[in-house]
Amino acid sequence: MSSRLKDVAARAGVSVRTVSNVVSGSAPVAAETRRRVQEAIDELGYRPNLAARSLRAGRTGIIGLAVPELESPYFGELAALLLDEARRRSWTVVIDQTRGDAEAERRLLTPGGGRVVDGLIISPWALDPAELAATGPTVPLVLLGERGSHGAADRVAVDNIAAAEEATGHLIGLGRRRIAAIGTQPHLHNDTARLRLEGYRRALDRVGLPRNEDAERAVVALHRADGARAMTELLDGPVAPDAVFAFSDELALGALHAAHRRGLRVPEDVALVGFDDIEDGRYSNPPLTTISPDKRQIAERSLQCLADRIYSPGNTVPPQELIVPYRLMARGTT
Repeated sequence: MSSRLKDVAARAGVSVRTVSNVVSGSAPVAAETRRRVQEAIDELGYRPNLAARSLRAGRTGIIGLAVPELESPYFGELAALLLDEARRRSWTVVIDQTRGDAEAERRLLTPGGGRVVDGLIISPWALDPAELAATGPTVPLVLLGERGSHGAADRVAVDNIAAAEEATGHLIGLGRRRIAAIGTQPHLHNDTARLRLEGYRRALDRVGLPRNEDAERAVVALHRADGARAMTELLDGPVAPDAVFAFSDELALGALHAAHRRGLRVPEDVALVGFDDIEDGRYSNPPLTTISPDKRQIAERSLQCLADRIYSPGNTVPPQELIVPYRLMARGTT
């Protein structure tokens, strides 16, 4: 015989309403209470009747996740965490890939342009804040990253300026003075790269190191091949760097490969810092120093923002801008 909501409530020692709030995510529940309820759900094998619940509430139980690149390790790891968190709320996640294309992003945000979902989490690369606001999304929306929306949606991000300044400051603290940056993307409406460049420059300015535009290398994409190509250009330049801050771990791993091919020792000849803390970087040779955003907290806060909007359709609370923490993970490349 299948378990019911009241069976879970009895096992956990809470009310039926509390169990319902845990299952649906419709209201905040204390961490210890949530743990007890989840244990009771697991022990009893309780599975909510999603179809009935959705029909009663006029919802599908489906949310959307749109990222630029599914093959990106960062977005892959983040998507896995979002799926885990969504499963705890008994939500189904439909994943889309935009390739950073403006029309693909616009299609997902305009009425009737995307799948039927209760809410959408998206990392936009192409649309600027004014257009994001003008699209007038008809479902609860959470933006990932630095792209604001002029108050049209909740946003969850890392302080990219502070993180980039800390990464560059780490290299300065090691005594490095010819510090290059790999990852500018002037061809995209991508604030993330611009803000990381700003943080890099602030760190140089803080200690009086001169800026060198030749040391700021643009890339087409944030892939290993682009990092290797940029690093090769730097090493072929008039003054080779003794340190590099790469705007993603993939770029940093490509730069590490190029340095090894030239016979350089890392970190003795050139030190490297990346950004994202993807799993590959922990197993590179040497392991990659990186900025580690709290990806689990990004997932949790994004879904809570959606839940707050989905379950409170008359919610008049202004959209939030949530900044999640990060850490500098010092490893072998520095």
